[in-house]
This record gives sequence, structure tokens and C-alpha cells, in this order.
Amino acid sequence: MPKIPDCDRCRFYTHSAHLICAVFPSGPDPDEDTCAYFSLDPDAPALEPEKLWEPEGASYYNGELILQPKQRLTPEEQLELLDHPIFTGVCPECNYQYSKIVPPKIHWDCPNCGWCDDSV
Repeated sequence: MPKIPDCDRCRFYTHSAHLICAVFPSGPDPDEDTCAYFSLDPDAPALEPEKLWEPEGASYYNGELILQPKQRLTPEEQLELLDHPIFTGVCPECNYQYSKIVPPKIHWDCPNCGWCDDSV
């Protein structure tokens, strides 16, 4: 028995396994995508807005699908990144204090102990 998406929201829909509709027991014409007798059931649940499908590892930003990088960091690696001078303002080797007024533009190499920022 054919039915169209509107059938579930029509007041004539029978919610039966044997009949689709009180007006068209076998359902509307399968070649049609609308029904001339459709009448919205006031008790029918409202349609939810269509959600965009997101494959795993991707997200939509401003309507554009953006793939996330495949690299996954362990919690230990994530914490190690937070120990970088860009976040702390301190050399991880000798605790040298970088200037807060004029931070390094690219590399955070330590002038005190020679620690090299190889993250870039």
C-alpha cells in the first residue's frame, strides 16, 4: 500500500496496518506526490527542521562541510601542548619569563637556556 510523507500528518490517516486512509483505503495514487484530500491533523506532531547529515570527523560551519583533521591526540599529548609558552608565558625547561608586552612573533625559543620551540 503506497503512502506519501503527508499521510502521517493527515487527519484521515488510519494508523492501521490494513488501511492507510479513510478516504483512500489503499492510499493515494503512487504516481502522485500530493493528495487532493489532505487535511492537516491538529494533533499531529510538528515537523522538525531538517538536520544536515554530518559524516564522522566532519562538521558544518556556516553551511559548509569542514573535514576535521584525522590526527587524534592522547590526553597526555593534549596536556603537553598546554604547557607551551604561548599559553603559560614561561619556558618549560628553565622557567624563563617571556615578555607579556612583546611576545615572540613566531618561535618561542628561550634566550636563557636555549630551549627550541619546534612546534611550528
